[in-house]
Amino acid sequence: MLRRIQGWWGHRYLVGQLVRREIAQRYRGSLLGGVWQILTPLLMLCVYTWVFSVVFQAKWVRPGTTSGSSQIDFALNLFVGMLFLQLFVETISRAPTLITSNANYVKKVVFPLAILPCVALLASTFQFGLGILIWGTFYVAVHHTLHWAMLCLPLILLPYMLLILGLAWFLSATGAYIRDIGPAMQMVLTLLNFISPVFYSLDSLPSTVQPWFMLNPLTFVIEQGRGVMLLGQWPNWGGLLVYTLISVVICSAGYAWFRYTRQGFADVL
Repeated sequence: MLRRIQGWWGHRYLVGQLVRREIAQRYRGSLLGGVWQILTPLLMLCVYTWVFSVVFQAKWVRPGTTSGSSQIDFALNLFVGMLFLQLFVETISRAPTLITSNANYVKKVVFPLAILPCVALLASTFQFGLGILIWGTFYVAVHHTLHWAMLCLPLILLPYMLLILGLAWFLSATGAYIRDIGPAMQMVLTLLNFISPVFYSLDSLPSTVQPWFMLNPLTFVIEQGRGVMLLGQWPNWGGLLVYTLISVVICSAGYAWFRYTRQGFADVL
């Protein structure tokens, strides 16, 4: 594993160049360019907030209270869930076609194909970082402070990224052989929009179904993210340790599957 990490570190310049190109290509040729990376999440936030808090009269009830939050607090809660969800969706939705859409790299024996999922994940993480800055700006404007517990956000984000990376390695390798993986994952990701606590909190669900929702890999990180960012709560260290161990196993298994199937990519493209 240490040798693998050293090998990936040796490709850091190539990864950096590909990530920069990935980010630049998203809005290349548009008049506003990178401004869309800020306008898009803001527009989605406004639409979702209006639909759920105004049309459906949804209220965000904090743990231990019975009163609902204001529309601004509802938007801040919703935005946190959207950020974690989009990081997962953007990377996983692209994973099944990473190999087939980069056939020219497959033909180059010396090119490290395993970095393609890393590039997709880091490009999505850049968008996530911009979203955090936007969220923080609005939170300070409303509440005039930030919680110290936010310093623990990287500790929550790191195992989440390992989990996404492992799934991306598995899906990108499998997608090269089975083209139905792409459409199937689109259905799964659509379902995740509703079974993940993005538009609602886990505490608002009946206690009998909450354990089932915890099986969703997004539930824990979204709830922990809201805890440190909005409530100033320190992470659930025991739960975070278990989540990290599971993420490391999934990441290692995904990479092992990618390496095992790598030799047949050129034959199926």
